[in-house]
Amino acid sequence: MSCLYKPQALQAVAAHSAGLHCAGTLRFLPLFLVPARYFMELFVDQTPVVEFLQVQLQINQQQILTGLNFAIAPGQFVALLGPNGAGKTSLLRLLQKEYQPSSGQIKLQGQPISSFTQSELAAKVALVSQLSGPLFDLTVADVVLMGLIPHKALWQTNTEQDLQQLRHSLELVGLADKERHSFAHLSGGEQQRVLLARAVMQKPLLLLLDEPTNHLDLYYQHQVLRIAKALKITVIASIHDLNLASRYCDRLLLLHKGQLVADGTAGQVLTQELLTEVFRIPCLIDQNPFGDCPRVSFGYKDIR
Repeated sequence: MSCLYKPQALQAVAAHSAGLHCAGTLRFLPLFLVPARYFMELFVDQTPVVEFLQVQLQINQQQILTGLNFAIAPGQFVALLGPNGAGKTSLLRLLQKEYQPSSGQIKLQGQPISSFTQSELAAKVALVSQLSGPLFDLTVADVVLMGLIPHKALWQTNTEQDLQQLRHSLELVGLADKERHSFAHLSGGEQQRVLLARAVMQKPLLLLLDEPTNHLDLYYQHQVLRIAKALKITVIASIHDLNLASRYCDRLLLLHKGQLVADGTAGQVLTQELLTEVFRIPCLIDQNPFGDCPRVSFGYKDIR
């Protein structure tokens, strides 16, 4: 664990313990009366959940990602943005060890991701991808309980605690009444929420969302991202809709031709000049009237 030392917090402790000069009077306060928050702020855990160190990826001699260098702190909800072919899904596959970087290093919670076995990685990283078809004839409970697979041996059965966690996960996504329903008979939005519940069941350090709102109507697009944000864990989401990213994500990474061209808040990344260059369509940026975030409008009539 790496920690960031905060000298201002130590100064506050010293001021309280050694004395405060007020109106010409020096008042002393014993250490045991110093507010605990000052000691808690002395050291803050700064170990990134994910760290890319000059990562490059080549596949069949084609350069996919070039010189990626960034770190993601615990609890951040990060959007991966960019046009098709920018490298968003490839980046997510690197975090699942489906691809190996051609050079550079990826770290997960301070450890090289290459040092994790697939089973160890599955216990720390959960994936929710866009819907690709029914999971055979499984019930909602069956699908959600699959989140326990990385944590159990083949011979282990589900405990009462597991079943309580199942119910909690379904309550979290608003599907407690669907436990015994067929997964295949649910709506697209409900299926995506079940997959989120499965990820919650997995208790991951990191949640990856690969275009989770594709093929969903407007209501379910917002609902899925709202639930993911409410989980209060580190999330990296590949999202096509810039306005959804602006509304729900703490930080935006904009990829273009395999390079990271912008990294920051929605206000810093979603600029007219940059988006027009990356997406090749004129755009305007204004304030979303329903929230304190930028809104992007593209001038589709100017497409050639």
